[in-house]
Amino acid sequence: MKVIYDRETDTLSIVLRTGKVAESDEPRPGLILDYDRAGGLLSLELLDASEKVMAPHSVEFALAASE
Repeated sequence: MKVIYDRETDTLSIVLRTGKVAESDEPRPGLILDYDRAGGLLSLELLDASEKVMAPHSVEFALAASE
């Protein structure tokens, strides 16, 4: 997984896995979801991120132990 914040475009991208984008959907304004041919989610893109996310340039990860 990769998290990218572009200050110039104020876009926050979360890439879940690599692959060729076959389809994109915008379920609500400013939120773009990219899917592969099989319908699997590849990435999320949030436009105008600084208006929607507190400190989009800072990322905190939390890992849970598997049982």
